[in-house]
Amino acid sequence: MASASGIARRTGRRFLSSLPALLGVLVFTFLLMRVLPGDPAVFFASGPNAGKAEIEEIRRQMGLDKPVPEQLVRYLGDVARGQLGRSMTTGQPVLADLRQRLPASLELTVSALVIALALAIPLGIAAALRPGSAVDHAVRFLCALGVCVPTFVSGLLLIYVFYYLLGVAPDPTGRVDVFAASPPDITGFLLIDFPLVGDWEGFRAAAGQLVLPALTMALFVLAPLARITRAAMLSVLGSDFIRTARSLGLPRRRVIVTYALRNAILPVLTIAGIVFSTMLGANVLVEKVFSWPGVASYALDALLASDYAPVQGFVLLMASLFVVVNLTVDVLYGLADPRVSIE
Repeated sequence: MASASGIARRTGRRFLSSLPALLGVLVFTFLLMRVLPGDPAVFFASGPNAGKAEIEEIRRQMGLDKPVPEQLVRYLGDVARGQLGRSMTTGQPVLADLRQRLPASLELTVSALVIALALAIPLGIAAALRPGSAVDHAVRFLCALGVCVPTFVSGLLLIYVFYYLLGVAPDPTGRVDVFAASPPDITGFLLIDFPLVGDWEGFRAAAGQLVLPALTMALFVLAPLARITRAAMLSVLGSDFIRTARSLGLPRRRVIVTYALRNAILPVLTIAGIVFSTMLGANVLVEKVFSWPGVASYALDALLASDYAPVQGFVLLMASLFVVVNLTVDVLYGLADPRVSIE
């Protein structure tokens, strides 16, 4: 296995090679926002009846009075200095808004991915062990159902059943109950901050608020994870070394978990990384349904208001996270199978 310093060097080279892609994302998003219909200066003025002087002043504050190439150069310079502009909607720097809202999105997405993996891997293994059986068909049907039902529909159904009918779920009104006190902002992750201050009642309340939105997202991504697990397990179970292990009389559980699953986990890691990156940007409907204060709903509100800076900051954030997730998957590849190089 490669040394830690070697992995760090190769990871650094991979990150540097991704910088041109990030630059392309920046330029494309910037130009796309400029060709969208609507004038943000008119929107943030007093409406269509606002005076021309007021509109021109807002346009100057937003930097829209300059030629587009000059705007682009200034924007790239600001990004290089770590400045993503100021949101006209919130009046705060975009970087501060994203830093405040990112933990909520990460907490939701990571929880949903953990739930999805906890369900998908056993389902995929069960389907692979009995191909063509009733279990296999049931897993396929569940996967198809998860893909066909939109997240806002499944979210509303979960709210209707568990909150309205059964009354076992809390109000779908964000990360904490409207009458509960939030913990000190230590990490931004409520499931970490509440235990750090010893507030276990608040921890249980925050976990309760998280269950339904995380389950909604997990059901949506269950299908690709379960199907890739099933396909990978079927491929490995037909290998010569699995037949050899069975002929030697090794316990069935050891053959499946130690030999088959470990060799089938690599494609699952790949799809899990892709799914995680997709979930971060695609959970806007879940955030809206459950009033979850994440970065996706923040970007959507800014897009509807033609507020350029938050949308551009959000896209840059998603692209950066995508690069980080891919690098993490590459490192996990090497840990799961020493024969795989990060290069």
